Amino acid sequence: MATPSRPVPVLFRPLPKGGRLLKHLLLIGFGLVMLYPLLWMVSSSLKPEELIFRQPGLWPSEVTLDNYVDGWTALKHPFGYYLWNSAVVTALSVVANLVACSLAAYAFARLDFPLKKLWFAVMLGTIMLPHHVVIVPQYIMFSKLGLINTIWPLVMPKILATDAFFVFLMVQFIRTLPRELDEAAEIDGAGYWRTFYRVVMPLCLPALATTAIFTFIWTWNDFLSQLLYLNNPDNFTVPVALRTFLDSSGESSWGPMFAMSIVALGPIFGFFLAGQKYLIRGVATTGLK
Repeated sequence: MATPSRPVPVLFRPLPKGGRLLKHLLLIGFGLVMLYPLLWMVSSSLKPEELIFRQPGLWPSEVTLDNYVDGWTALKHPFGYYLWNSAVVTALSVVANLVACSLAAYAFARLDFPLKKLWFAVMLGTIMLPHHVVIVPQYIMFSKLGLINTIWPLVMPKILATDAFFVFLMVQFIRTLPRELDEAAEIDGAGYWRTFYRVVMPLCLPALATTAIFTFIWTWNDFLSQLLYLNNPDNFTVPVALRTFLDSSGESSWGPMFAMSIVALGPIFGFFLAGQKYLIRGVATTGLK
């Protein structure tokens, strides 16, 4: 006589309908609190400049687009010029990070070479190294190379796969791929390079998208490095150009600065929304076996 199976204990019971409603209300309220600075900046960009701090509420009593018109033409070049500079630096950084970090990750995940574990530990150790520690010797090196006031100090570290976080991310993702795929490609006569770009890379699309999105956001918003290396106004990117609204004429132009800040957020939102599903897949599946 078969013994009845014991019921499986339920670890997480679903909340009652009232509890779910309360949870959603709390999440919506928390989301509004987090979005308040952005909403305030949007509202301030539509107010006359003299009313921005006189009426700090979200709903403007008077709406105008003068801040967008003035902000676009307030600097030495139209603001689109600085958007283009940022786009060039960001695009080169994204491409360089994707190529260099994926190559380094494939080597750590699939190839055997001397002191592999040691170099992997050194690579992970650089994640804990603050950026401000290396920025001074990097500046001295690029200054001796005559690369100050060019985009190369911003792009060259990406070419050399110095972003260890993305290397580690791709290593963990590649380790989840079956090695039988590599063995099948080797039987078909494929070498390391062909296996890399014909077998491994197409399967790493979520990890590549995650790397591209974070690289885009971090590079587009990077202020310190761009301020340090780009001293010529003709080479300014968006973060440095926005800073000039505060002291370009001896007074702060808050309205145009808020308006151009909203314009500068557009590419970030667009790029993030375009790769959102790949970002979630890349983060969720990294490190799973």
